[in-house]
Amino acid sequence: MARVKSGKVTHAAHRKVIKKAKGYYAARSTNFRTATQAVDKANQYATRDRKARKRNFRALWIQRINAAVRAADAEMTYSRFVNGLAKAGIEVDRKVLADLAVHEPEAFGAIVEQAKSAAAA
Repeated sequence: MARVKSGKVTHAAHRKVIKKAKGYYAARSTNFRTATQAVDKANQYATRDRKARKRNFRALWIQRINAAVRAADAEMTYSRFVNGLAKAGIEVDRKVLADLAVHEPEAFGAIVEQAKSAAAA
C-alpha cells in the first residue's frame, strides 16, 4: 500500500486556527500551538458570556425601570411596581418596560398609574 501524506489536511487545519486567532497579540496569532490554546480559551469565554449577557441585560432593564418608576412616583419602588402590574393583569416584559421608560415616558407613566391603583386596591 502506498504511503499517504497528510500535509494538505494538516496545513488546512492549522490555517483555520490561525485565521481565528487573527488580531491576537504576539505568538498567539502566528504560532499554531499557542494560537490553539488562545482560540480554545476564547471559545470558552464566548460560551460563558452568552449566558452572562442575558443576566447583564436583565439587571440593566430592572435598574432603568426602577429609576423611571421612582421618577414617576416618589413612594413607589420597583418591587411594588411589579406587584401592581401582576395584580392589574398587565403582562409586559422588562425589556419592553425599560424601552418605554426611556423612549416614551408618558406611556410608561400611564402604566405606573395603573400598577399603583391595582396595588392599592
